[in-house]
Amino acid sequence: MLDLDSPKIPRPDGAGFAVGFDLDLTLADTRAAIGAVYAAIAAETGVPIDVDAVVGRLGPPLEDELAYWFPPERIPAMADLYRAFYPDIALPATVAMPGAAAALAAVRAAGARVVVVSGKNQRDTERTVRYLGLDVDAVIGGLFGADKGAALVEHGARAYIGDHTADVDAARAASAVAVGVATGAFDSAALAAYGADVVLPDLHAFPEWLSGFRAA
Repeated sequence: MLDLDSPKIPRPDGAGFAVGFDLDLTLADTRAAIGAVYAAIAAETGVPIDVDAVVGRLGPPLEDELAYWFPPERIPAMADLYRAFYPDIALPATVAMPGAAAALAAVRAAGARVVVVSGKNQRDTERTVRYLGLDVDAVIGGLFGADKGAALVEHGARAYIGDHTADVDAARAASAVAVGVATGAFDSAALAAYGADVVLPDLHAFPEWLSGFRAA
């Protein structure tokens, strides 16, 4: 876990809280970025990889995706290759998701802290947050699904925002409000059916929801 050097928000009357966010396809649009890395792996290894299929499954751990394309004994080496390619290939192709900056600003305006908890490895999660200039207080990488719960509890997150059904599991594990954003592989109906407490079309709708959440 890294505490970034962004301004810390005071907790007036002891009422301060944190809001947790997933990274890929929640705050960061990494579709082209990750697709480019897999294309580079395919070129390097000669193994055909369906990049569109990869991009359509973004969310689960890297090793899970690599298992579609490589035998078990090759996965550790391919994970190392992926991480070696990532800074030079993926970062320049990464952009913020629409509404990301305004969503984080809304959390700040509420007197709360921002915590990013991602399935991406720690180093690349930190790099992505820095590259995009996201104003956050803490970054935790390498966690997926319910395993994110402990980090969210540690940082006092009262809500967790993510695009994947596994992010609903994360919120549940932390006894936090599960806010789904339909900006990834799961549409609004799928997120609602899975059990998200709130489903938003994208982060543009988040500030208004947060205002109501605070009032409640």
